[in-house]
Amino acid sequence: MDYQKFAKDIIDNVGGVSNINQLSHCMTRLRFNLKDASKANKEALENLENVIGVVYAGGQYIVILGPHLIQTYETIMKNYPIQSGGSINENLDGDLQEKEKLTWKNAFSKLISFVSASVTPMVPGLIAGGMLKVALILITTFISKDWATSSSYLLLSAIGDAPFFFMPVFVAYGAATKLGATSIYAMAASAALLHANYTTLVAAGKGFELFGLPVNPLSYGTSLLPALLISVVAYYTEKWLNKIIPNLFKAIFVGMGTIFIAGSLGYLILGPLGNYIGQGVASIFMFLNDTIGPFAVGLLAAALPWMVMTGMHQAITPFMPQLLVNPGYDALLRPAFLMHNMAEGGAVLGVSFRIKDKVKRSEFLSIAVGAIVAGVSEPAIYGVNLKYKRPMWAVMIGGFAGGFVASLLGAKAYVMGYSNPLALPIFGKTSLAAAVGILVTIIVATVAGYIFGIGNDPKEASITNPVQKDFPDDAIVAVSDGELLPLETVNDDAFAKKLMGDGIAIKLKSDFIVSPINGELMTVFPTGHAFGITGHDGLEVLVHIGIYTVELEGKGFNVLANTGDKVRAGQPIVTIDRQEIEKAGYDTTTMLVITNANNQEIHLQEKGEVKASHVLN
Repeated sequence: MDYQKFAKDIIDNVGGVSNINQLSHCMTRLRFNLKDASKANKEALENLENVIGVVYAGGQYIVILGPHLIQTYETIMKNYPIQSGGSINENLDGDLQEKEKLTWKNAFSKLISFVSASVTPMVPGLIAGGMLKVALILITTFISKDWATSSSYLLLSAIGDAPFFFMPVFVAYGAATKLGATSIYAMAASAALLHANYTTLVAAGKGFELFGLPVNPLSYGTSLLPALLISVVAYYTEKWLNKIIPNLFKAIFVGMGTIFIAGSLGYLILGPLGNYIGQGVASIFMFLNDTIGPFAVGLLAAALPWMVMTGMHQAITPFMPQLLVNPGYDALLRPAFLMHNMAEGGAVLGVSFRIKDKVKRSEFLSIAVGAIVAGVSEPAIYGVNLKYKRPMWAVMIGGFAGGFVASLLGAKAYVMGYSNPLALPIFGKTSLAAAVGILVTIIVATVAGYIFGIGNDPKEASITNPVQKDFPDDAIVAVSDGELLPLETVNDDAFAKKLMGDGIAIKLKSDFIVSPINGELMTVFPTGHAFGITGHDGLEVLVHIGIYTVELEGKGFNVLANTGDKVRAGQPIVTIDRQEIEKAGYDTTTMLVITNANNQEIHLQEKGEVKASHVLN
């Protein structure tokens, strides 16, 4: 295929380079932010060979390419001066529907979703910087104190500090991406809070003004909320300017006007307002810590297994970075998250000591080690503790005990890190307190898990084996228990018309969704509703769980694997709560689509009752 010509044809038919503000992509689609959508030739685009379909929705001109997406996107970005919006972990169908209107009922959930989506992209950077700072501390403490004055230390320390100091810029990127705005505008306006001109005026300690209005001399390095507010203002400012400025002048005045308005308001209003809100949030956590600190940490650790399953934990995780800024440590959230993971593993460990089945005991031990050592709690939650119900009491008891003890001893996290024992150095001088809390949690949860056991219900005689058997690389298996249906019968035009590719659907009778092939997990959507796998033989498949279920924003879904994992056919990738999803009014029919057959002729079974891992080809 000639991607050079294909890319040129697409660019020409969306109105040319001058008509494109930004180009991003998701798993199957090019997403153009156009200056004037009327200039695009939809019919010509649809007639291009290898273009599956064209949709204009959510302010974006969407060209559906399927398997040719990545090569086409890379060719366009290489050959044309177009601003990149990068890869977007976006839904496959939600952008074809009218967005849910903001109401008093959904306002809080939308706010939390926005904050969480804005913070999530920078969290790996914060963890990386935090762990680098911990490594430097360990070196200067136990190896050479004099090294702290060397240029090498100072430069490496700057690398570790950078994700925190430039946090406003990273937050602005996440917020702008979530809003669908031009990210560089929000980033530039937020970066102004860190510019040397501003910081020099603040350091001088004298009053200064903008347009005759006084500017509050605050420091915004490592701040979170000011950048969120600036990004929202930049988004609406850009939309407003695009409406009122003639097309001829948009390229000049939209960007300039956006950063001028958002940046100026950042100095005068948004920065101070975000700072005050951040102080308010910190004050709430400080109040809990100063009054009922040990009980607060213990109760949160005990509640986390249920919060993780319902997604409620996402409402509090964005405040971890805020606490590290003000008051400078996290004495509540990270200790509770750490003890929760330890309690999950401890409960499974206790159960494993009680059961007599050697195979099951081996499975339980591996799950327990994963939760305790690596902090991977999902297999423990869904594979043992929730499955057998009784161990959940052990999790809550162990989590409360360890959280209470850790807080009582003064455990505080000073930098971002993981929720496992390997991240103990993030607790700095209170690492011993955190370590004692871990030991208490594991011991109490293990004893309680042994006492409660798993009961004698014959229906719960064994844990679900993640992979029942080995399959050859050319095998395609059913992703769950259920009834097979022809793909064209599903209640979703994008799949029924096979715009993404051919395949089959399945009416679910199980909560486990497994990998249909051996290969690499290339994409897992944060909401859990879809994932894509590339097989060892080059076959590419997409599994989409339910119709429009992306709108649930992850509620009722739990992802058990990560992007980049090597997976085997029959290995559980996602678990769902069918009852919760269907109660919310969503169809759980799941689609298995072959997005790239890699020149193979594939015929799949389309009818009949099947079990997960039943071979379909």
